[in-house]
Amino acid sequence: MAGCPACGKGELHRGKVREQMFGVDLGEYPAEICDSCGESFVDQKAMRKIEARAKELGLWGLAKKVSIAKSGNSLVVRIPAELARFLKLKGGEDALVRPEGREKIVVELG
Repeated sequence: MAGCPACGKGELHRGKVREQMFGVDLGEYPAEICDSCGESFVDQKAMRKIEARAKELGLWGLAKKVSIAKSGNSLVVRIPAELARFLKLKGGEDALVRPEGREKIVVELG
């Protein structure tokens, strides 16, 4: 049994983990799981399956770096077309924008 590279305290044991990306379930995969901190580590084979599933569901590459533009006294954040399609957004919809700390903005649709 190997020691945990994340916490350095626990031992790794074989198990299964449920993977998600952007809140979408990608399935369950074999992993080594720390009995102390709970950190999980998947091997390359499982990682390729996770990546393939994310691509199949249209999730791969949705996170994009965007610029913040100025428009009058306000700031504008552009939503890339791929993300808008995934979220099924149309122009003119309402959203709630709120801070989550000083370095994160949350946009809630509906």
